[in-house]
Amino acid sequence: MSNDDLVLVINSGSSSIKYQLLDPETGAVAASGLVERIGEREGAVEHRAGDRTVRRTEPIADHKAGLQLVFDIFAETGHDLAGAGVRAVGHRVVHGGEVFYEPTLITDDVVEEISKLSDLAPLHNPANVTGIESTRELLPGVPQVAVFDTAFFHGLPEAARTYAIDAKIAAAHSIRRYGFHGTSHEYVSGRVAEVLDRDPNTLRQVVFHLGNGASASAIRGGQPIDTSMGLTPLEGLVMGTRGGDIDPGIIGHLVRSAHFDADRIEELLNRNSGIKGLSGVNDFRELQRLIDAGDDAARLAYDVYIHRLRRYLGAYMIELGGVDAITFTAGVGENSAQVRADALAGLSGFGIEVDPARNNAADRAARLISPPGAPVAVLVVPTNEELAIARAARQVVSPSSGGVRRQHRMTGTKRVEHARADGGDMP
Repeated sequence: MSNDDLVLVINSGSSSIKYQLLDPETGAVAASGLVERIGEREGAVEHRAGDRTVRRTEPIADHKAGLQLVFDIFAETGHDLAGAGVRAVGHRVVHGGEVFYEPTLITDDVVEEISKLSDLAPLHNPANVTGIESTRELLPGVPQVAVFDTAFFHGLPEAARTYAIDAKIAAAHSIRRYGFHGTSHEYVSGRVAEVLDRDPNTLRQVVFHLGNGASASAIRGGQPIDTSMGLTPLEGLVMGTRGGDIDPGIIGHLVRSAHFDADRIEELLNRNSGIKGLSGVNDFRELQRLIDAGDDAARLAYDVYIHRLRRYLGAYMIELGGVDAITFTAGVGENSAQVRADALAGLSGFGIEVDPARNNAADRAARLISPPGAPVAVLVVPTNEELAIARAARQVVSPSSGGVRRQHRMTGTKRVEHARADGGDMP
């Protein structure tokens, strides 16, 4: 693979950077890695390229320093990103609000708009912007594309995306269901159609993206009709450190009776709830070890987790008018046979069954885990958000698009430019 065929994908968190350099056509990964503990006393980088793994432990002052270290390691391992170039850089951005709902060529105006959306995703968008700004400085001549977690769910039916609160207040503060993990849900639902050799337009699907963050979606004919996350990634399923659905009256109760302020409530709901809040741990492997040791709190956490999965499955089966495929993906969804079995236990009357041998097989590929001939297909499909982002970025900057084609959308009084370019119209 030459660098000219590759796309660099960057997922910038508050104190970390995940990245992959890959061929969007074949999915082959030339290199990947993780920068951790940015801004702490001692940071760390692990970079994998072929059979070679490079590890560094040293202070990493900020994201730009972290990316510079990554670029240096790339050059050492045979991929000089700054010298030889790459086709494009694709950035994962969590919240696109009402403004962004397709892969978008990054300009100064786009960065400004993403920053404004930080009120809707205060734990995510600021870090995404930091990664974008740092990469633009290090690769000033390379087209860069933002791919939004919310984009797939932008066109949810009005009844599914609308909260039943004062309509004027909702409109003034951009309050609606946005949904997240959209890149994963779109990729996985497409792979389901391939695995089943079915026209996606004929499928009614429920997809469970179960990682430290967790979400569910109902997809009919390739288009989402509902999803569990809402205005923010807090709503919906029980997650590693987020509790998902709660009575909103709990917030007022904590303000009045415990004198919590907004910051403390955000900390509670984002970082100290969910599996961690109930059991003290948020890693599912550790949770299972506690359950095996007879820990009652861990068992309750697991039971609450499964209860919420089944509630959403039932709701989405009704919304879809039946289901053809149920799919598990992401860290827990792909690796926990027990979660898959328990989430679907006792549903044979609905045509939903899990074959124990298939479910417990060590196979890591996309596969069926329902019995042969079962009315409802149950699958495990590994997600690949990096590949999806790389393909989206390539599509935006592909020379086959015939040069630059701009689409303008109004956001307030500022015009945001969505461009498809061949790389010649960069800031």
